[in-house]
Amino acid sequence: MNLSKLNPAQGSKKNDKRRGRGPGSGQGKTGGRGHKGQLSGAGYKRKWGFEGGQMPLHRRLPKRGFNNKFRIEYTEVNLDQLDKLSASEIGLKELVDSGLIHSEAERVKVLARGRLSTAKTIQAQAFSQSAVRKIEESGGKAIIVGKE
Repeated sequence: MNLSKLNPAQGSKKNDKRRGRGPGSGQGKTGGRGHKGQLSGAGYKRKWGFEGGQMPLHRRLPKRGFNNKFRIEYTEVNLDQLDKLSASEIGLKELVDSGLIHSEAERVKVLARGRLSTAKTIQAQAFSQSAVRKIEESGGKAIIVGKE
């Protein structure tokens, strides 16, 4: 390979349009600017974001953050919290009774912090992959319920 023999990729370089060079060029006479009007004159400089008096896009958009109305929020519960529970089968009712979640209407995701000392069957709407692995290593089961 030789640096003096490098060329741009085929088709990546195009010649500029030669405006105002006669009728045969397709860009003759008015040079693609049309007739009259603010944009046709020499020296016209378009303002950034100007849309001809219409409210520009950067002023139409909200400025402070974004809230996704389709977002699904989960209450997070970790394995070390579940290990403290005495029940071998843990569902939403047991989580409410223990105070880990506020109501059975909440969506729960089990995360992998800590480990289980005994085999437990855990029911929740979502599990992290590492949480499922740790639950199965302890001899338990991870059951997904009510997937919306």
